[in-house]
Amino acid sequence: MIRLLQPWWLLAVLPVLALAALYVWRQLRRREYAMRFTNVDLLRTVAPKGLGWRRHVPATAFLLALLVLAGALARPATDTREPLERATIMLAIDVSLSMQADDVPPTRLEGAQEAAKQFVRELPETYNVGLVSFAKSANVLVPPTKDRPAVTSAIDGLVLAEATATGEAVFTCLEAIRTVPADGAAGIPPARIVLLSDGYRTAGRSVEEAAAAAQAANVPVSTIAFGTDGGHVDIGGQLQRVPVDRLALAALAETTEGYFYEAASVSELKQVYQDMGSSIGFRTEPREITQWYAGIALLLALCAGATSLLWSSRML
Repeated sequence: MIRLLQPWWLLAVLPVLALAALYVWRQLRRREYAMRFTNVDLLRTVAPKGLGWRRHVPATAFLLALLVLAGALARPATDTREPLERATIMLAIDVSLSMQADDVPPTRLEGAQEAAKQFVRELPETYNVGLVSFAKSANVLVPPTKDRPAVTSAIDGLVLAEATATGEAVFTCLEAIRTVPADGAAGIPPARIVLLSDGYRTAGRSVEEAAAAAQAANVPVSTIAFGTDGGHVDIGGQLQRVPVDRLALAALAETTEGYFYEAASVSELKQVYQDMGSSIGFRTEPREITQWYAGIALLLALCAGATSLLWSSRML
């Protein structure tokens, strides 16, 4: 089925129809004049012998070429079904103040950012990837998408804030996963959550609640602990210790059948999605066929010129 992406351009057909009407009017006037011509022998010498209906072919082909070109301006398109991979990875990055500790050089946050960007670069291109940042609350910075530069740019733009809502980060990731369009496929897509943090929840729902929700949704949560037990930060002029809560992060990963890492390499992180599987939906996309219209118009114009030269020795 053909549809027009910019149908108002069909107004360009009007001057072509006006030109066609003018041609018909001129031919009728010519016939009336011929009928009034009394010298039949002279008329036969003026009009090309045997040309008949063929003299209308060049003009007809030319007018059809103009009509097709006018239709091309409306950007004709056909609907095509494009396969769409629904498998999704959600990155959740801790931006609490403790992430400014420099026990992981240059800082915990910068280390997490670099690891996240490298992980995104290594992901299969067909997978969706989204980004959630969390401190006192969790926010979706980039919903699931295949636009890798958008995710990388958002990772670079992370800003520190107070508190740590680890549980909320998981709940927010689960909500983002549910927004992936079904596109004809059944259920939520195959998904994984990768949570990068230094632990210790201080706000929001508990990590245990989040683990239970992820387990119920069959979404494994892999956790990466950034930092050491000797980490410290300056908050409000006071030096505070910020050790890593490995137990909570490891428990979250274990409960949801994910992986727990302390120093994660890209090769280790590949385990996160190696067994994820696939879910293919289909999205209907318009495919422009303007070039076909242009090609048909060109052929009609060539036909007009060729027949005119062949039968009357003139271009048109």
